[in-house]
Amino acid sequence: MIESHHSMKILISEYAVSTGLGGTFLLEGRAMLRSLVSSFSGMGYDVRYTTAGASIDHGTAVSSNESDLGMVLERESRKVDAALVIAPDDLLAELTAIIEDNTLNLGCSAETIALCADKLECSRVLGLAGIDVPLCLDEGQQGYPDTPYVVKPRYGCASEDTRLCYGPTVEKGYVATEYIEGEHVSVSLMGGDHPVVLTINKQLIDIDVAVDNSPIGYMGSIIPYRTGMDDVLHDTAMETSRILGCRGYIGIDIIVGDHPYVIDVNPRPTTSLVGICKVIRPSIAELLIRSRSGETVPSVEITGSYSFNKEELT
Repeated sequence: MIESHHSMKILISEYAVSTGLGGTFLLEGRAMLRSLVSSFSGMGYDVRYTTAGASIDHGTAVSSNESDLGMVLERESRKVDAALVIAPDDLLAELTAIIEDNTLNLGCSAETIALCADKLECSRVLGLAGIDVPLCLDEGQQGYPDTPYVVKPRYGCASEDTRLCYGPTVEKGYVATEYIEGEHVSVSLMGGDHPVVLTINKQLIDIDVAVDNSPIGYMGSIIPYRTGMDDVLHDTAMETSRILGCRGYIGIDIIVGDHPYVIDVNPRPTTSLVGICKVIRPSIAELLIRSRSGETVPSVEITGSYSFNKEELT
């Protein structure tokens, strides 16, 4: 059982802030970090966070950079009672394994993260378990001519380097999934022994279906969002989380066509968290701690709504 939070130390490490990445990566990363640190601080926890320079208005900064982040995590995770890492999916399993060796990990296991990060394998596992997923092509395979596909890095993060292509031949290191016409949503939930859905969110996606090789970009979110098939989305997300063995906060990206198709599983806090923290009770910190302690997570109350464009995050 986790000890009383008044004496508890928490470490939170967000990759863009920890390594000094620029652009919207830093804006999104700092906004997520601030939301988490202020939530834990508000409950009386002693919170530390890694940073290459950017500071936030709560918690204690621990200096880090790209070359020493693993070493800093190893050292700092020994000093705390629990930790959470947010990083690009292809780096997250390795960084999570470091904290798992030294303290309680508040997020998904390194093993689950590695599975979710491999888009081809994750899609295969979910499909075999009965979850609807888009048809997925591996490198070297060719799509049907004049048919749109979403081409993305097999181990990529978010909408980075994601394009809509017609009849592509899949290059090394990439996958292509059939393009599903429908509404882009994400389901944010707390995975674990007693999973609970937090919110359904509308994903604001920039995409031009008429143009071959056009980039696809994530622009922001509307939280929460009603779809008319919320119960089905809840069930799909909970079952996806169970199949993959997810724990802590996860975000599941779904296209709502004639029925829901799971297109991506983010085994970590996502940018939607920034809005979720503003509209739910109890706090994200309490939910993470309760979930990881094996306690039944109380039902979540939504107290308002929030929308953002990622360029406006501060």
